[in-house]
Amino acid sequence: MPPLESKTMPLGSTAPDFELPEPLTGKVWKLADFEGHPALLVTFICNHCPFVEHLKKDIVKLATDYIPRGLAIAAISSNSTVTFPEDGPDFMAEDARKFEYPFPYLYDETQEVARAYGAVCTPEFYLFKKNGNQPFELAYHGQFDDSRPNNNKPVTGSDLRQALDCILSGQPISSVQKPSVGCSIKWHPSENE
Repeated sequence: MPPLESKTMPLGSTAPDFELPEPLTGKVWKLADFEGHPALLVTFICNHCPFVEHLKKDIVKLATDYIPRGLAIAAISSNSTVTFPEDGPDFMAEDARKFEYPFPYLYDETQEVARAYGAVCTPEFYLFKKNGNQPFELAYHGQFDDSRPNNNKPVTGSDLRQALDCILSGQPISSVQKPSVGCSIKWHPSENE
C-alpha cells in the first residue's frame, strides 16, 4: 500500500478532548492532564508501521530535548487490533518499555479520538500551543522531517523542532507546513474505511 498523507486540521482549531488508557501503567489520561504545559504534541503512532519504526528513537530524542522546556506529549495508537494484533495494548506496553517512552502511549480502542482529530496516518503530529487559560490551539500539523524509510535522508526532526522552538519562544510558526506521510490508520473492519 502506498504511503498516505495526513489531512488538514485547520490551524487554530481547539484540541479535541480525550480520555484514554495507557496500557503500560493502567492510568487513564485526559486532555486536562496536560493543561499546565505551554505546548502539547499529540502524535498518532503504532507499533508496526515502517514510517513510525523509522522515527521511534528520534521521537524519544525530541521528547527528551523538549519535555524539560515545557512540552507535553501524548502518543496515541488507534489501529484496529482485529487486523493488526501487534498494535494491541500488551504490545504497546512492550514498545513503550523497549523504547523508554518518556510520555504516555495511549490506546484509542474505539477510534473516536482519531476521528475527532481527523487523523488518517501514522505517524501524524498535532502540535498545540497554550495561551493562558485558553484551550490548546493547533499551531502545527505537519511532518517530523523529510526523512522516510529508504530515502537516505537523515532523521533530524527539523520541521517539528522548528515549530516547537517557535512556540516555546513565543514566535509565530509558518503556516506552510508539509503533511505527515505514513501508513494509514487501520480502521475496524466494520467501518468500511
